[in-house]
Amino acid sequence: QVQLVESGGGMVQAGGSLRLSCTASGRTFSTSSMGWFRRAPGKEREFVAAISWSGGHTNYADSVKGRFTISQNNAKNTVYLQMISLKPEDTAVYYCRAGAMITTATWGEDYWGQGTQVTVSS
Repeated sequence: QVQLVESGGGMVQAGGSLRLSCTASGRTFSTSSMGWFRRAPGKEREFVAAISWSGGHTNYADSVKGRFTISQNNAKNTVYLQMISLKPEDTAVYYCRAGAMITTATWGEDYWGQGTQVTVSS
């Protein structure tokens, strides 16, 4: 099992910034990628960004490219999501995911965090 603990959510005005953190523990060696997903009110959960533990290969949703940056600290088993120029439409619960990413939508042996709320006011 892999446990994921997220932190860093909160409320910010449009144009502001937040940084989310996700720390993994347990059988982290069984995972090759970590990512962030989000679920806005009344919408389905969607992919935001992902990074591979080795090599740091990254993927981003088109809606966040240029504004969000995913990074990792392997020594701390932690992945970060730096968000700038936030918009009201970024309001959602953000979830950390760990596993073997096959595509941004398909993951093998994956695990989820409990989610952290991000609210962007206009």
